[in-house]
Amino acid sequence: MALTGRGGIVVMFAAGVVCGLLSRWLGVPLLAGAGFAVGCALAAFATRPADLLTLVVSPPLVFFGATVLVVFADTVGDGSLLRGVTVGVLTALAATAPWLFFGTVLVVVVCLARGLRTNIRDLREKLAGFRLFEKEENENPVRWDESPGTGQDRRRLHHGDVD
Repeated sequence: MALTGRGGIVVMFAAGVVCGLLSRWLGVPLLAGAGFAVGCALAAFATRPADLLTLVVSPPLVFFGATVLVVFADTVGDGSLLRGVTVGVLTALAATAPWLFFGTVLVVVVCLARGLRTNIRDLREKLAGFRLFEKEENENPVRWDESPGTGQDRRRLHHGDVD
């Protein structure tokens, strides 16, 4: 089974949310981070090689999104929602940051072994042909230094003259 890049991201997100909720409900803080790391490993092994670059850059944002959703779901109905979510997200991120780093490194290592270098090389070749600051021939199609008209009909118009 080969997942697309989006499918791999969904696997990481789902593992982070499910394990995060179980961690809060069962009182086992280790479960949230370890579940996210397992989701990262599964996604890295199951994603097709053409989409590895997409997967490699995703773990931090996926982890943040999963954490916010878990804290929101756990905080609903407990007084001030904004304060509860803010404090809960900051606390959860501080407590599980090592797992985020571990999951990210795990995805990078697995994807490097599965062909990430080829994706990077292909991207570099595509970008080499694209010149961001190169001037185009038709950059300014209006020539202010040329007068309207052609041949003998050319005359200098005054700024108040209208054709």
